Amino acid sequence: MDCIFCKIISGDIPAIKVLDEERVIAFMDINPSAKGHLLVVPKRHAENIFEIEKDDLSAVFHAVKRCAMAIKEALNADGATVLQLNGKASDQVIPHLHVHIIPRWNNDGLSISTWEMKPGNMEEVQALADQVKKYMPAY
Repeated sequence: MDCIFCKIISGDIPAIKVLDEERVIAFMDINPSAKGHLLVVPKRHAENIFEIEKDDLSAVFHAVKRCAMAIKEALNADGATVLQLNGKASDQVIPHLHVHIIPRWNNDGLSISTWEMKPGNMEEVQALADQVKKYMPAY
C-alpha cells in the first residue's frame, strides 16, 4: 500500500508520536498550521468516515479528546480547532482518515474558514432534515 499514514503506522516512515495505542496513533504534523498541530489516525486503514469501522472511529475520537486536552494544557492554548475532512471535495489530501488538532490562541490570526453565515429557509432546512433521517443507519 502506498499510504503515507500506513507507512508511519508500520514504522517505515518515522514520526514524532504522542500516543500509540491498539487502534490509534497520534503524532505531530511536520507541516504544522500552528505550534503543536498534531494528527490522530486509526491504525487500520480506512480512507474516510464513510469507510471506517465504528469501533475504530470510537477509538479515534476518544484519542482526539485526550490529545486535544493534553495539547491545550501543554501549550496553554485558549482553544483548539479539530478538523476532519472526507473526500477530495472536502479538500482531503491523504486518503487515510485523520483528525487534525490545531492549538489556538485568541487573536492568533489563523483563519480556518471563509464560511459565511446566512439565514436558511426553515422549510427547506426541515425538508432536508426529513430526507437525511430516511437514510440514517442504525448502530
